[in-house]
Amino acid sequence: MAKLLLLTGASGNLGRWLAPALAARGYRLRLSDIAPFPDPLPEGASFIPADLADGPAVRALVEGTDAILHFGGISVEKPWDQIVGPNLIGVTHVFEAARTARQRVIFASSNHAIGFYPRGEDLDTTDPFRCDGYYGLSKAYGELLGRMMFDKHGVESVHIRIGSALPAPTEARHLATWLSLDDLLAALIAAVEAPETGCAVVWGASANAGTWWQGDDAARIGFVRRDDAARFAPLPESGDAITRRYQGGAFAAQDYSRGRPE
Repeated sequence: MAKLLLLTGASGNLGRWLAPALAARGYRLRLSDIAPFPDPLPEGASFIPADLADGPAVRALVEGTDAILHFGGISVEKPWDQIVGPNLIGVTHVFEAARTARQRVIFASSNHAIGFYPRGEDLDTTDPFRCDGYYGLSKAYGELLGRMMFDKHGVESVHIRIGSALPAPTEARHLATWLSLDDLLAALIAAVEAPETGCAVVWGASANAGTWWQGDDAARIGFVRRDDAARFAPLPESGDAITRRYQGGAFAAQDYSRGRPE
């Protein structure tokens, strides 16, 4: 029987694209979000509304599934008190449910966990977090939680640090950060199907010639990038001096009060 995947955040932009794409690959889906799913349900999919801050509801979502694709939560920079419930408490509930069910978690992390590195500085996944806001901080917490859950309980996880997941890049920063939707799908399928993952961290970017990111666990899980943003070049710059200075772009600039960048 085809694997049953739980996709949280199913009603968001990426969830709405991923649901039919995963169904077309033969997976059965249990979709969930706090908001209704706005599209016709793909074949083999069901939808269960749930709040990630509700632990018993999350445990019920996870029960009987084969893997968890955790895309739920707030996906933009917000004040701390708005981030805590969906992103910190929510991801903790997901990993606790995965621990009980002995399931693998594929976590939609973010480049905003390292967004205060300057553009052009090459990174690998062993470099320290430099979060560009509370949203990025919540993603760093999710990655650290996954590490602890593997070290202490053996819960496998794959953390995909999504750059700019778009149909096509639209600005100069995306020449480094773009993740094509086809490459995102390939990364998720590799993460689900890999015989073992341990606690893996994968840059969520395509095979961009201008990338700032390397040295991840893509080969270990069998993920092969195909697309390259370079074919869209040149692209315009956007935003102010802070936006153009840091890898996190506009997220780094939001509420920035330090003064001139270093």
